[in-house]
Amino acid sequence: MPEMIQVQNVAKQFVLHTQESAVIPVFENIDFTLNSGDCIALTGQSGAGKSTFMRMLYANYLCNSGKINVYHEKNWIDLVQANPHQILDIREKTLGYVSQFLRVIPRVSTLEIVAEPLANFGFEKPVALEAAQLILSRLNIPERLWALSPLTFSGGEQQRVNIARGFVANYPIMLLDEPTASLDAANRAIVLGLIEEAKERGAAILGIFHDHETRNAVCTGEFDVTAYRSEAYV
Repeated sequence: MPEMIQVQNVAKQFVLHTQESAVIPVFENIDFTLNSGDCIALTGQSGAGKSTFMRMLYANYLCNSGKINVYHEKNWIDLVQANPHQILDIREKTLGYVSQFLRVIPRVSTLEIVAEPLANFGFEKPVALEAAQLILSRLNIPERLWALSPLTFSGGEQQRVNIARGFVANYPIMLLDEPTASLDAANRAIVLGLIEEAKERGAAILGIFHDHETRNAVCTGEFDVTAYRSEAYV
């Protein structure tokens, strides 16, 4: 399967500016590859840095050294060196991300929030809205809520809106941070189905799954970040 992400000799440290600029090393010498069609579980004990590593792959956190190459529109781009315009373009067209928390603009309807990724792919608005309706229905978000802001929804409903937004477009690469954490068994099964469909179309998926049953159901392998924690951090 084609490679979609190449992480080469990456290191990360935090500087605590409120603590006399104390330096906290977190990772060093990370090498990792994510292939098309794979679903890799990001593992490690609580506090090992799983979410930190995922945010590095999404360019929310800068790396202190190394490369994070992403295959974007038939070219390799190093996120560590990419400019803001390149990073936004990668996020819009290549790198989907389902986080644990819904962050949206207030007063924008749920339907528009879910349809937005398809607009970034160039779909006409009616087509994007129809696709958003279909996936919201599949994830059991009642139609009476579609015109409302999801900021008023329950935690489980917000998570399903997050998932709908992440899966409505066919991203070549997907990052999933606890996508089933707030869901009941029925909705968890629906999300597992979406993940399987993404794998079948060739998406490269990296996910944090604390639920072992979910992990075993969809993952083709795992990557333990504990092995790359800095000795100073340990």
